[in-house]
Amino acid sequence: MNVAVRSQATAKQASEHFDVLIVGAGISGIGSAYHVTKQLPGTSYVILETQATFGGTWSTHRYPGIRSDSDLHTFGYSFKPWVGPPIATADEILAYMNEVIDDNDIARHIRYKHKINSASWSSERNLWTIEAVVTDTGEPKIFTANFLWMCQGYYRHSEGYTPEWRGTDRFKGRIVHPQTWPDDIDLKGKKVVVIGSGATAATLVPNIADTCAHVTMLQRSPTYFRLGRNAIEIAEELRRLQIDEAWIHEIVRRKILFEQDAFTKLCLSKPEQVKKELIGQISAVLGADYDVETHFTPSYRPWRQRIAFVPDADLFKGIAGGKASVVTDEIECFVENGIQLKSGKLLEADVIVTATGFNLSALGDIAFEIDGKPLAFGDTVTYRGMMFTGVPNMVWVFGYFRASWTLRVDLVADFVCRLLGHMKAKGSKKVEVSLRAEDHNMPILPWIDPENFNPGYIMRDMNLLPKRGDKPEWQHSQDYWTEKDEIPKTDLDDKAFVYG
Repeated sequence: MNVAVRSQATAKQASEHFDVLIVGAGISGIGSAYHVTKQLPGTSYVILETQATFGGTWSTHRYPGIRSDSDLHTFGYSFKPWVGPPIATADEILAYMNEVIDDNDIARHIRYKHKINSASWSSERNLWTIEAVVTDTGEPKIFTANFLWMCQGYYRHSEGYTPEWRGTDRFKGRIVHPQTWPDDIDLKGKKVVVIGSGATAATLVPNIADTCAHVTMLQRSPTYFRLGRNAIEIAEELRRLQIDEAWIHEIVRRKILFEQDAFTKLCLSKPEQVKKELIGQISAVLGADYDVETHFTPSYRPWRQRIAFVPDADLFKGIAGGKASVVTDEIECFVENGIQLKSGKLLEADVIVTATGFNLSALGDIAFEIDGKPLAFGDTVTYRGMMFTGVPNMVWVFGYFRASWTLRVDLVADFVCRLLGHMKAKGSKKVEVSLRAEDHNMPILPWIDPENFNPGYIMRDMNLLPKRGDKPEWQHSQDYWTEKDEIPKTDLDDKAFVYG
């Protein structure tokens, strides 16, 4: 028996089996584990997490001031009241998640530092085989599972997206990406340029403005922001009345969701009115003399890209106070002491921060096979953004763009638990989705309509994502207010579900 065969046999002997394998211990994975524990008692499950701790985004991102850009009353779980300010820091979110883990005995199910390399489905065995490696020792691990629950998010944690610019090798200062923020960087007294205008830049700029000599947000084009207090008046009032926190959580969630629905509909029906209101908030802080037309008036209608909430207007107060500034221009090239802009202006810098987004990672950079054939994820058609044609016993959690990500974690978890219970009642070992006879002439379209929503990370790698149809069940609608009613009513005996 040669060494390769022996080691493979040893690995097989050491494999562990679970009813459900959850990929990722971030906000989605921990929430999903809770629902398995409560709704399917007696179900064996394991969570495999690449990082050394839980939290996903909230543990891997360490740039100054990192915070949510969704309110925690809806970004938090439905089952766990949020008692802090609506916009929360990473540390506050991690503390909240830690309570969920402790209160529900989830920790013993998590395997940290387990990087998954491959996942293979066998129709003969009705089983997933997951090959992983322990990151600090290199030890191979093999797991088998009846059902695979993908909660790994949608971007690559190891590196962010940075465009290619000419002359970066000439720059004598330091270039950093927020996603891999270095522990040893010192911004005191430095001239800093933050490239980007999204939520990360809007968070980073006010949080380093007091430390730097000056910080400049360099953007190619403006984006939309919403301003407001980092507090919710009805929550404050109910606490003064000593109402139970669980009641407050539910009341505030409902209020926020009602208002978000109204705002989203208004963006579609009266975009110019919304645009005027959003920009008017900024003008009120920056003053009549500030060139809001150039720097904060986007060319697209509201909600074609995510709108970041700026708590207490901290970004704009920093600009108004002179500690920060905004330049709207394009990069010609990097030079020794900064960035040469296409307008001819030189933007001096000691440190350049590339807050330019992230790289899409549709299935966690895992090599998938179905019965020995590599899975081409982009060739599948999605069922409500959760399941995919030709991929058995797997569900993927992909949250909302226009509402909090976690709202969909709860919805999908309820669906999965109901599906697993239905399979057990039917005596089925396998389920997959398939286009029905009435679907075969259905137009097959890209994952999302660019006219509806078109962030750069989706547009850059749309080919990696599954296709959608033009029927509600064959697309990820991004409409929580519709899905919250439709998904729970899903007929699990519809012909779209094929059991075996």
